Amino acid sequence: QVQLVESGGGLVQAGGSLRLSCAASGRAFSTYAMAWFRQAPGKEREFVAAISSGGSTYYVDSVKGRFTISRDNAKNTVYLQMNSLAPEDTAVYFCAAGRGTTVVAPNYGYWGQGTQVTVSS
Repeated sequence: QVQLVESGGGLVQAGGSLRLSCAASGRAFSTYAMAWFRQAPGKEREFVAAISSGGSTYYVDSVKGRFTISRDNAKNTVYLQMNSLAPEDTAVYFCAAGRGTTVVAPNYGYWGQGTQVTVSS
């Protein structure tokens, strides 16, 4: 069982930066693939970034070069550094944990409650 708690969301102006954190419970954190998804109002949840247990990273094209996913296994935490934010990045951001690195949301068995990111123009 893994419990995930996100933090770090907020309101930022376009061009600004935020760092999201996701703290995980449990002793097997290092064996899980971790991911960030986001869901804007009226839209489906979409994949943003993932990091495998071995540290390989994957991004949706729209955030490549702007967002960086990383993990600190000693702290049971995964991060999403978001730079050059744009209004279209506005969404609730969710942290997820699963046994395989994938862009498909149902393949992740554990989810956090989400944190709101709002980017003003």
